[in-house]
Formats: sequence, structure tokens, C-alpha cells
Amino acid sequence: MVLTCPVAMGRTTRRDETSSLPRRTVLRAGALLAAGGAVAPLTGCGLFDRDEQPPPPDPLAPLLDESLRLAAGLRAAAVIHPDLATRLVPLAESHETHAAELARLTGVATASATPTAAPTDPPSADRSTALAALRQSERAGREAAIAACAAAPTERVALLGSIAAARATHLEALR
Repeated sequence: MVLTCPVAMGRTTRRDETSSLPRRTVLRAGALLAAGGAVAPLTGCGLFDRDEQPPPPDPLAPLLDESLRLAAGLRAAAVIHPDLATRLVPLAESHETHAAELARLTGVATASATPTAAPTDPPSADRSTALAALRQSERAGREAAIAACAAAPTERVALLGSIAAARATHLEALR
């Protein structure tokens, strides 16, 4: 014998109902899928990233720090050797001006870019030794400025070139 009609075993619903899921359940599932589809593209843009990485430091930050150290060294030497103050203070002011401009360019707060940095080595009591140490610091600073100028993007080259040139003239003023 062949059965031609469906047999409902254990079903309590009538056959003329189209779905066993209530309409509200289907609508909720559709709304959740739509919300998930709208949020999924945002996960790739970092909206839900919890690992906040600080921005990398500006490549000119070491040059800024060096300008502040050079200025502090020149001012310290001018205090120890008052007879050299007329030569050293303008050079220190030049480094402070460079530091202020580098701070503006790199976005460093001007309060943290003040000439309060201590020189790496205290100046010598001997005048010729102090001048030799200042020349060595200026020479290293000039080389750092030249290297930064060569690696800098176009909009920074003019400033870095003028800093390198100023440091070269500082070498001549310290002879």
C-alpha cells in the first residue's frame, strides 16, 4: 500500500500553517542580522580596537632635545667664563630659537621645549678646554642636523638646512 498524504507524527499543529516560527522571532533575527551587517565594516577601521598605540615620536625630537642641550651648555659655560658671555649667549639664543621652531613644527608643547635641559657635561673651568668641548658639541650637532636635513620631507628641509648652517657658523664663532 502507498501513502500519498503526509503523515504527521507527534505534531500538534495543523498542516495549513506555513511556518513553525512566530513572525516576531523572524523579525528579530532579521533586525539582528541587519545590525550585525552594519557594524561588521566598522571593526576593520579600528573602532573597536582596545589597544591604543601611541603615535611614534617625531624624527625631529632628538634634534629638538639636542638644541636645548647645546643652549644649556653654552649658557653654563657663559656663567663659568663671564669673559666669553658676549660670544656664547647669542649662540645659546640661536639654539633656543631653533628649539622653539622645532617644537612648533613637531607639535611639542612649548612648555616642554624650554631651555631648562642640563648640559651633558658641566663646562670645564679651563677656558680652552671649555671652548674645545663646546666646539665638539656643535660639530656633533651640525652633523645631526645635516643627517636630519638629508632624511627630512620637503616641507622641513629649509628649517633643517638653516639649523645646520647656523651650527656651522657656531663652530667658527667658537674658535
